[in-house]
Amino acid sequence: MASELCQTISVAKLERHKNLFLNYRNLNHFPKELLKDEGLQYLERLYMKRNSLTTLPENLAQKLPNLVELYLHSNNIVFVPEAIGSLVKLQSLDLSDNALEILCPDIGRLRSLRHLRLTNNHLKYLPPEIGKLKELQTLDLSTNNLITLPEKLHLCQSLRYLTVDRNFLFSIPRHLCQLASLNELSMAGNCLASLPLDLGRSRELQYVYVDNNIQLKGLPSYLYNKVIGCSGCGSPVPISETKLLSFTSGPLTVHLPAEVKTIGLPTDSVLPLQELALRSLHAAFCSVLPDVSCLSHISLPRSLLELLQCPLGHCHRCSQSMFTIVYPKLFPLRETPMAGLHQGRTAVSFVAYCCSTQCLQTFDLLS
Repeated sequence: MASELCQTISVAKLERHKNLFLNYRNLNHFPKELLKDEGLQYLERLYMKRNSLTTLPENLAQKLPNLVELYLHSNNIVFVPEAIGSLVKLQSLDLSDNALEILCPDIGRLRSLRHLRLTNNHLKYLPPEIGKLKELQTLDLSTNNLITLPEKLHLCQSLRYLTVDRNFLFSIPRHLCQLASLNELSMAGNCLASLPLDLGRSRELQYVYVDNNIQLKGLPSYLYNKVIGCSGCGSPVPISETKLLSFTSGPLTVHLPAEVKTIGLPTDSVLPLQELALRSLHAAFCSVLPDVSCLSHISLPRSLLELLQCPLGHCHRCSQSMFTIVYPKLFPLRETPMAGLHQGRTAVSFVAYCCSTQCLQTFDLLS
């Protein structure tokens, strides 16, 4: 087997192959022949699936400078060295089915990366540096131990497909609603009890799957008329104690995102002073700067600046920015034309989040 491996690599060097297949070789470490001398500088795609590798060599980028795709699916890789960031031309990296517990911050140096697959590992968190991957289009994090996602992920403005099925997510950052290119979001099999108010506001987002989040009872009304998967949601028996604000309408109760400070009542005649001040401040800055993110941390306190850059949500009726208070209105899925598509496999409601009693009274999901 060793001689056959050496011959395969020798031929690849001699003939300047762009693709090298080393799958199913029972390799415990990178072959020395791959990392010595020259000759593989033309290699663009390296396939090493179904082996027993535990780590990657530090000089990988030095020996394989033109690597565009690296497939390491189904190994025993525990950590990825910082040197991975030197693969500046890498566009596709598959580390699925390994034993990763930590993803090194240097992953953010892979500025050409378009596809990153980390399915079936032991990751508990992602480094914020992942937000530096401006070209990233596909991110698959299914079957890990994630309890949250980094807010910086919203900086991956090319991201189109985000999959985080079968993790331990209790919430997702509202900042992810700013992913302008996101077309498909899958969060099935987590511990979600609520979703960001603006989820689905982007016209680009067309597919959202939240199946088997049994505490999730409310979907933002922006998701109506989009392709949604919500089977197994809305169980009447909670699996854990939830401290989120809840809104009840008749026999229906939904949890609201943790950022919501107050639930408005139909009898309210005036908004709270704090909410009025934030809306006025936001409008004033937007009239001067179309992009509020251009504000410096010197001009405003950091906490206030962050809130102005990413409001709690926008009114589902008039698109007014909201910061502390919302006026929710429930529309049970079973009472909408979409009920037939789900055939009773879910007990969720669509929730319209409005900015005032006027919008609350005039909002109609079916109009």
